[in-house]
Amino acid sequence: MIPHLSERALILAPHGRDAEVAAAMLAEAGLASVRCHSLVHMVEQLEAGAGFGLITEEALHTADLHALAYWIDNQPEWSDFPFILLTRRGGGLERNPTAVRHLETLGNVTFLERPFHPTTLISLARSARRARRRQYDARARLVELHALAAELEQRVEERTAERQAALEQLHEAQKLETLGQLTGGVAHDFNNLLTPIIGALDLLQRRTDLADVRSERWIANALESGERAKTLVQRLLGFARRQELQSAPVDIAALVGGMRDLIASSVGPTIELRLLCANDLPPALADPNQLELAILNLCVNARDAMPDGGELTIAVENALLGPGSEPRLPPGLYVRLSVIDTGTGMDAETLARAVEPFFSTKETGRGTGLGLSMVHGLTAQLGGAFVLGSVEGEGTRADLYLPVTEARPEAPMLAGHDGAMQPARPRFILVVDDESLVLRGTAEMLRSLGHRVIEAEGGAEALTTLGREPGVEAVVTDYKMPRMDGAELARRVRALRPDLPILLISGYTGAADPIDGLPRLNKPFGLAELADALRRATEPPDNVVALAPYRRGKQPA
Repeated sequence: MIPHLSERALILAPHGRDAEVAAAMLAEAGLASVRCHSLVHMVEQLEAGAGFGLITEEALHTADLHALAYWIDNQPEWSDFPFILLTRRGGGLERNPTAVRHLETLGNVTFLERPFHPTTLISLARSARRARRRQYDARARLVELHALAAELEQRVEERTAERQAALEQLHEAQKLETLGQLTGGVAHDFNNLLTPIIGALDLLQRRTDLADVRSERWIANALESGERAKTLVQRLLGFARRQELQSAPVDIAALVGGMRDLIASSVGPTIELRLLCANDLPPALADPNQLELAILNLCVNARDAMPDGGELTIAVENALLGPGSEPRLPPGLYVRLSVIDTGTGMDAETLARAVEPFFSTKETGRGTGLGLSMVHGLTAQLGGAFVLGSVEGEGTRADLYLPVTEARPEAPMLAGHDGAMQPARPRFILVVDDESLVLRGTAEMLRSLGHRVIEAEGGAEALTTLGREPGVEAVVTDYKMPRMDGAELARRVRALRPDLPILLISGYTGAADPIDGLPRLNKPFGLAELADALRRATEPPDNVVALAPYRRGKQPA
């Protein structure tokens, strides 16, 4: 509808001078009008816009009213177009029976019998125009209501979508928590199984005749497999969130190099893996287990972005940041670890949300949306930063900025190699564990170190044994035990004998129940680790002296 035509009168009076006279009367009253030469013409003008219609009765007698009736029946819901019908016998049914037909056709119609006074016509015309204006007002309110209804509907849809997304996130979080609990329990059981295996292999290696090269090689291979299994369990515990963040100086290049086989097997043969590590990199402050998990997570994401194969580059280099540099970190030297792929990349909208918790572009059930947010949280907790860049169709680059440290990383103790083990004087030791295999294995390792050992299967039996054996000089106890765990046992032992050294061994690599001054040894462990932990638990630091390394056996070439 054209706005400036919306209040004009449409006149249909095809006989005589009726149209001319009516138009003149309306013009004198300041009302615009258009004379229509046919009913079809009038319908065309109605489509353009009008305030009311003025029709003579004889114009309808022989005309085809279908077009007009169709237009009237299909008016918008706010419209009830007003007509003024000029008749010769009035509008009453008694004097003018055809009025019923006109009422049914025109709907909103006012009858005006001829002859009439011009004032009457002008009054009816203005009344019709006012009614039409009220309809326009109703239209405006309906438009507002429709807009409001559309907005409310959109809000309902958005809230419904948000609720559905929240439910899906909750489902994923619950699934992840359940999986984490299951993984943590399985990893704990694996640690209990690995402890006597590694301990027994360690003892066998020390007692094997060095001339028996084949036996020594078999034992060394088994020990190395045990160490790999130990690393795998640590990663499982990291996924299960059963270990705290334990920052330490880390040689990032060595860490990445040690992961080459794991990464290559994880990304598959269709992806070319390249490792680029700068020389003379300073140690970085990181949790090696969590950092390995973060790198593996980024590599798996890169693999998923290259379904048809591609190149995956892991680069480690120095990054010197100044004031105002990106990322926003304190000025200084950092180690930058970059994971770069040639995959599908991300658009700007996806990239902006990539590190949001629970945001994932993968199908439901194939991703929790926590991977990148965990990497971001890890680097932030370490005092570094995580920067993600991507171009759709070209690939993605993930940069981890890790703060450097002046401390030197500790050399790892590898199975089958010489390890630093300092001897300690023989002691009378109480070993406590609810797992009989672990209990016997730990006791046998302590006996091989020259200690006298007494065993107890649980906290209650340990307390009874302590009361019966006042000569016990140290307690080595498992942490995770039914009815009375190692932490509770330690509290009760301290209440009985405050000066008795206690060593807590745990199948979890994270923080157990915090007890001030209580040393811990994580399962699985070898003879050297047990000896070192026991020495630290029983001997004050001032008494520690440097001794020659203990030879664990010759490693075959």
